[in-house]
Amino acid sequence: MEKNCIPSSKQNRIILHSDCNSFYASVECLYNPDLRNKPVAVGGSAETRHGIILTKNQLAKQYGVQTGEPLWQARQKCPELVTVLPHFDLYTRFSDMAKEIYAEYTDRVESFGLDEAWLDVTGSQNLFGSGEKIAMEIKQRVKKELGITVSIGVSFNKVFAKFGSDYKKPDAVTLISPENFKEIVWSSPAEELLYVGSATKRKLSSMGIYTIGEIARTPIEHLRLYFGKVGELLWGFANGYDTSPVASLCSSQNIKSIGNSVTAPRDLKEFEDAAIVMRTLADSVCRRLREQGFKAKTVNISIRDKMLCSFTRQAALKDYTNITKIITEQSLSLFKENYRWHTPVRSIGISVSDLIPEDTPVQISLLPEEQGNQKLEALDKTADRLKQRFGTYSLIPAALLKDRELSYFDPYEEHTIHPAGFF
Repeated sequence: MEKNCIPSSKQNRIILHSDCNSFYASVECLYNPDLRNKPVAVGGSAETRHGIILTKNQLAKQYGVQTGEPLWQARQKCPELVTVLPHFDLYTRFSDMAKEIYAEYTDRVESFGLDEAWLDVTGSQNLFGSGEKIAMEIKQRVKKELGITVSIGVSFNKVFAKFGSDYKKPDAVTLISPENFKEIVWSSPAEELLYVGSATKRKLSSMGIYTIGEIARTPIEHLRLYFGKVGELLWGFANGYDTSPVASLCSSQNIKSIGNSVTAPRDLKEFEDAAIVMRTLADSVCRRLREQGFKAKTVNISIRDKMLCSFTRQAALKDYTNITKIITEQSLSLFKENYRWHTPVRSIGISVSDLIPEDTPVQISLLPEEQGNQKLEALDKTADRLKQRFGTYSLIPAALLKDRELSYFDPYEEHTIHPAGFF
């Protein structure tokens, strides 16, 4: 694919992707100088086994500590590792301050989690100079004004801009242009392309595809045969055909899913144990769903076993709903139908998607079950008000009292903030 194969509209766009380096750990070290010059990781509580590394600083990274691995495994690599619990209110404040800096250069700023954001500075060059110049200025200002560092990718689309911010860290600016993307991007491993996870990497490897360039050169029909529509997406990403716009800072970000996940305080060896954890998670998800004024039609579960192998399953409900009983029962049904108990379960997640505002007009059923659902929804909202006033544990289902070790956690208050969807 030659340069002139890239539409001129793509060549003319200037997109930045700013990634705050080791964000949570950097903020913690900023507020606690004693942590500086030590290997630091931010994660959950090891005592309750919510011990997953959320982020680590550069010193911890040098020991091979990886985001997403259990704390016990990280400490085997780095016995001197200092771990701290997350403070999301603090990270949110720093994220907002970074976006205030970005907004001085463009009104098109789109968040990708707390620590990442895309900026479309195409129309800002007459005021502030080239994309690289703007990126350098933002990088210097964040470091001086906030005390943390960012890596920024500069490119003609969002996918390559993100690739650029990952390419060189920390405190760096990388240009991925129509002239150099084959040299830089195509020679990189396939898993460095946005949305190529471990499962996709394994499938690509089985096809003899190991680099992004090999994805780009593979006939799109072959990728579509193996991956469906995702194959088309990956082919387009690899070839620089991403034309997705950067959302306006003033536009409301569409919430596409709501979910919670947890690592159980002990391995779950039977369905009754898993059900207690799932009921607690579903209660939190539905409470947040109602609080934000949505109903959902798709229920998703994610399961990770003791060997850290994971899978996800989803199912569509008959109607849009935010009723706890309905979503809980669908979650339990998905688990029961798909998990075979070859190994104990370590962590579980529940999320809902395909959302609509709860006041969206829908066809009302004339069947008696509709009256029952209205009563359940009213009961849920009454319970929400009680929990809001007296705390989450003021009202819990009797089924959760069977094992307080498994049910005594509050995903509503403690939920981890995950990146928003790309689309």
